[in-house]
Amino acid sequence: MEVLKKENFNIPNMLSFVRIIIIIPFILYFLKDEYFLAALILVISGLSDMFDGIIARKLNKITKLGKIIDPVADKLTLTAVVFCMGIKFPEIIPFVIILILKDMSMLLGGSFLLKKGIDPPSAKWYGKLSTVFFYISVIIIVGLKAIWGINNPMLSVSLLTITAVLMLFALFNYFGIFLKLLHID
Repeated sequence: MEVLKKENFNIPNMLSFVRIIIIIPFILYFLKDEYFLAALILVISGLSDMFDGIIARKLNKITKLGKIIDPVADKLTLTAVVFCMGIKFPEIIPFVIILILKDMSMLLGGSFLLKKGIDPPSAKWYGKLSTVFFYISVIIIVGLKAIWGINNPMLSVSLLTITAVLMLFALFNYFGIFLKLLHID
C-alpha cells in the first residue's frame, strides 16, 4: 500500500497530517467565538504549511503522498475556515462558493491525473501565494474581531476578494499545467 511506504513517514508529511488534525479544534474554537485560539491555530497551520514545503525541498523528502496530502490539507483547512466564516460573516457567502468551486476543480483534476497514471504537479508559487494571502486575510479578519471586537464587513469582503482573485489566478495556471500533462496544448 502506497501510504505505508517507509519514505512517506517523514517530517513534511507528518506536518501535513498535523494540519489536517488541528482543523477540528479550529472549528470548535471559532464557532465558540474563541477567535484568539482559532487564529493561533491558523498561524500554526500556516507555519507548518510553509515549513513542510521548505523541509521537503531542502532535505529531498518530496513524496507522491506529500504531493497529495499537502494540497488536501490546504483544501480542508481552507474549506473549514471559509465555512466557519460564512456562518459568522454571511456577507462572504459568495466568496465561499467561488473558493469551494475552485478547490473542487483542483481536487477533481488531481484525481483525474492520478487515474491516468500521471503524477500531479507539486505546488507552485502562485498556489502558495494564494494560500499565504488567504491565511493573512483570515488572521486579520478574525484577529480584529478577537482582539478589538471589530467586525468590518467592507474589509472582510475586500481581503477575501483579493484572496479569491489570487486563487482563481492559481487555478488558471494549474489548469494550463493540467492540459500540458495531458498533452492538450
